[in-house]
Formats: sequence, structure tokens, C-alpha cells
Amino acid sequence: MLELDLAADIAALRQTFGDIREVVNVDAVRADIARLSEEAGAPDLWDDPEKAQKVTSALSHKQAELKRVTEVEQRLDDLEVLIDLANEMEDEDSAAEARTELASLTDTISQLEVQTLLDGEYDERAAIVTIRSGAGGDDATDFAEMLLRMYLRWAERHKYPVKVMDTSYAEGAGIKSTTFEVDAPYAFGTLSVEAGTHRLARISPFGSADKRQTSFAAVEVIPLMEEATEVDIPEGDIRVDVFRSSGPGGQSVNTTDSAVRLTHLPTGIVVSMQNEKSQIQNRAAAMRVLQTRLLLLQKEEEAAKKKELAGNITASWGDQMRSYFLYGQQLVKDLRTGHESGNPATVFDGDLDGFISAGIRWRKRKDDED
Repeated sequence: MLELDLAADIAALRQTFGDIREVVNVDAVRADIARLSEEAGAPDLWDDPEKAQKVTSALSHKQAELKRVTEVEQRLDDLEVLIDLANEMEDEDSAAEARTELASLTDTISQLEVQTLLDGEYDERAAIVTIRSGAGGDDATDFAEMLLRMYLRWAERHKYPVKVMDTSYAEGAGIKSTTFEVDAPYAFGTLSVEAGTHRLARISPFGSADKRQTSFAAVEVIPLMEEATEVDIPEGDIRVDVFRSSGPGGQSVNTTDSAVRLTHLPTGIVVSMQNEKSQIQNRAAAMRVLQTRLLLLQKEEEAAKKKELAGNITASWGDQMRSYFLYGQQLVKDLRTGHESGNPATVFDGDLDGFISAGIRWRKRKDDED
């Protein structure tokens, strides 16, 4: 006789989910959706395109947040029904399905629980990610492109909208750098733990000596600041260069000088944009990213000064945060959290949730200790 008893497991999940629901504050989210829906339905909304974009984006984010919570609640209810059905019908197939769904729900709720730890000032914003190749020649530029695909696949798995804003292709393999936007709730808080230096060790496919090659790539993650107006940038501090957008191999993909590169002369910060169709749009997008980077730079300098005055100037991130080994023992290991995977292929295919969750929990513990 089949007796599928998962009551204790479901009770534990409901307890955790109840805590998550309380932190998310579903009633407040629903109120925000109602308010934003009313604003989005205004007949004159698009008279101000910038404001309209903010309203519709905020509404989309809130709806996605509510959907994640309500779907989990429904799945918990459905799972209990499935268990009752399996026991009543003594159906092994239904019992197997219930066990599989329990494991999936456990993972989903764990991911939601991690999100409740994202309480930083900008954590709920969309993210702008920049990847730059480092030391290692063709291996490094190839590695940078591997990381780009990894993050794009991760976003695809979660159905997060992504827009590649700029890519600089290497003369040989891969890319020198790329910048892309992940437009999803808490994208910045989630991906910010990916910032740092990534290291790849493998037998180089570009050499003939079959020697192990170590290469590096840097990942930068900043929040998308829709209103980066706290930073006033004098025109004299910016050099503007325009050029034609290009694709792999330098082949022209645009017959006008629509791409824009902004250089902030006092800091040396460079921002390039070529995704939009017009020079005006690219310049506006580049200026927004530049303002965000300058705003964050100001905050970092203020934080560093406070630490100096307090006698604590210890950096919170090391030069190397994760290593990818593609020779001998296949392994990806995070050097901060100790989290690792023995299947680099799946990691490079976007299976990053375990690393990201471990990183968020690690950062929360560090913040609590500080």
C-alpha cells in the first residue's frame, strides 16, 4: 500500500515561504501595481516618454515580483493535492511526480529566500554588466566571450530581458569588452556578487605547445540609474568621439557614425554605446551609464574615507573571486564562499544560481560581521 507522507517537508516549505511573503509584503506590492496601472492607463502618459518608460518599467517589475510569489503559493497548494491523489489512487507515477515537484519547489523557495537578503540601496534595480578581458592574450579575450555567453544563458534561463549595449571585438578570438543590461527586479543585487576578477586555467586552444594557459577577465556590475541626476558633469569634462558600429572581424554593420564613446577626462572613465540606431540615443544611454559610474565612485570614495577614519581600510573583495579549471580535474570554484561545481560545461551554460546564492549569503554574513 502506497503511503506518501511529505507533510513535514511541505510544512517546512510553507514556514519559509510565509517568512518570504512577509518580507516581500505582497499587499504593498499589489497596491503599487494598482497605482502604477492607473498611471500607465493615463491618456497623456506618452506625452513624456521618459516618465512613461519609468512607469511601465516599474509596473513590469512589480508584476513580475508578485507573479513569482503567487506562483509558488499555487504550486504548494497543487503539490498537496497531488500527494492526496497519489495516496488515494495508490499511484506510483503521481508519487514520483510529487517528489520531483517537492525538490523543484525547495530549490525555487531557496532562491526566493536569497532574494529577501537583497536589501541594499540599489539591489532592486536592473543591472548593467561590463566584462573586460585581462592578461592572457587570445585566451583572455576568448574567456571574456565565454563569460558573456554564460551570463546571457543565465538570464535566458530566468526569462530576464537582456540588451547588449556595446561590444568591442578582439582582432583574434573573442571580445575585448562588452556591456549589457539585465532588466529584471533585483538584477543588480543578484548579479553584484559576480563582480570581480575571474580566472580561467586550461590547455590553450590557440597555442601549439599544449601548455596550460591562465587568463583573466574582470566583471563589473552597476545598477541602472533611471535618474542619475545627482551627478552634474560639466561639458568640458567630457570628450565625445563618434564612430561606426562594427561587428565581428571589424565588418561595418552601420553606414553612419552613430556609435558614441564618452571619456570623462578627470577620472578616465570611458563608456561606449552602439546598440541604439541614432547617435543621439547612444549618447543619452552612454551619459546615463557614465553618471551612474560617477555616482557610485563618489559613494565608494566616501565609504573609503569613513573606513580610513575608523582605522579599517581592508578591501572587501580580493583580486580573484572565482577560478574555472578546464584541464585535469574539471572544476569551477568560488574562492570567497567555497562553493564549487565539478561540471564547468553546465556553469558556462548559465547554471549560476548556486554560485550566486552562496555569494549573496556570504556577503550578508560579512555585512553582519562588519
